Amino acid sequence: MNTKILIIYTGGTIGMEASDKGYVPISGFESLIRDRLAHSHHALLPDFDMLELSPLIDSANLTPGHWHDMADIVIKHYDDYDGFIILHGTDTMAYSASMLSFILQGLTKPVIFTGSQIPLSQLRNDALDNLITTMLLATDSAINEVCLYFSGRLLRGNRASKVKATGLDAFNSPNFPWLGQVGLNIELHSNLFLPQKAQQFVNPSFKKNAVAILPIYPGMNGKHAELLSSDPDCKAIILRSYGVGNLPDQNTALIEAIAAAAQQGIVFVNSSQCLQAEVLQGQYACSSVLNDIGVIPGAEMTVEAVFCKLHFLVATVSSTTAIRDAFPHPLAGEIND
Repeated sequence: MNTKILIIYTGGTIGMEASDKGYVPISGFESLIRDRLAHSHHALLPDFDMLELSPLIDSANLTPGHWHDMADIVIKHYDDYDGFIILHGTDTMAYSASMLSFILQGLTKPVIFTGSQIPLSQLRNDALDNLITTMLLATDSAINEVCLYFSGRLLRGNRASKVKATGLDAFNSPNFPWLGQVGLNIELHSNLFLPQKAQQFVNPSFKKNAVAILPIYPGMNGKHAELLSSDPDCKAIILRSYGVGNLPDQNTALIEAIAAAAQQGIVFVNSSQCLQAEVLQGQYACSSVLNDIGVIPGAEMTVEAVFCKLHFLVATVSSTTAIRDAFPHPLAGEIND
């Protein structure tokens, strides 16, 4: 039986064209894709249908509500296709891939994000190769999770980060091996794929202000933590710490503000500013106080995964205590067990 995949176009550089104000998303992208593929060995590619998110978005304008919309399309059409591709802007692709990995647990077919740094409409581009390779990957039923493919690298979606603003190899997986690489051949590391588990699709509604990020920097004002935690919609705050999870413990105002907010029910997670890092809270004395306050170490998770996991738990778990209990445990391979 012929395989068939669904391509979901959300916007992003891959489908943009030049305008007086710079690149902007365009509708009617399907006709351009079919035209470009017609000049390739299209007989070797799977059949596909295409849906467009409406309205299309520049991924810099992504909001949590868009995650619900993307996942809803996959869930509604899950039984109709052998795999799914989500074309997405690169700026926030790792966030969306992380979130859909939590929404779509227990997959039995691929859901793969991709995009490009240069639009498909340009003569010289990286879009066509990313698209063609992802189409081939999206027919492989061994890939049972949400992934991100870009420039020869197949990455677990919730382990990926954008590491280059303009380089064609824009994405990497700083704290977890690639699931596959593509050169002369497609090489998959099936031993790294998630173990199969029962399907559990939960697509909640998200409140956009539920999770905030507080970067730590020299001489920062502790009132910044007070300001974030004073928002009644804010349920969790990510502390972007130094190194292995260090904060200025001599900044009394900051520590007291974090402690007070935690007492009021705000969930705090410690996430390193370093791309390759594992939070080892308490290894240095300056971070030991965070253990006393109840701050959760983010381990080796990417900040995108921390952000989306908190959003998901806030939307699906009933209490602060339950969120704190659930966070350290893996939902979809985002953290080492």
